[in-house]
Amino acid sequence: MARILRGEIRWADLNPVRGKEQAGLRPILILSQDVFNERSGTVIAVALTSQPQRAGFPLTLELQSQELPRKSWVKISQIRTLAVERIGQRIGEVSFEELVQVVEGLNEIIGR
Repeated sequence: MARILRGEIRWADLNPVRGKEQAGLRPILILSQDVFNERSGTVIAVALTSQPQRAGFPLTLELQSQELPRKSWVKISQIRTLAVERIGQRIGEVSFEELVQVVEGLNEIIGR
């Protein structure tokens, strides 16, 4: 498999899930650093959705990427550690500014 890089949007199999976790085959945004992804066998990622979101920042962030097939929102509160075996094909990537906003949103949710 090709290297999994921070800021990439990739397909991932999120099943099995519990409760209100995002399920199924869906796009995710990779948040973890490249060296972590390469050496740990896991990635830290957040789920994306194409459904318009009522909750605003810091819980969600609308992406501006032209590479995505649909208008998409990052569900910042849906952070997961995933085995690299769950990670599939690359869809695109977010801008550096969007990646920073997602990390800032996560910091707001969990505190500094």
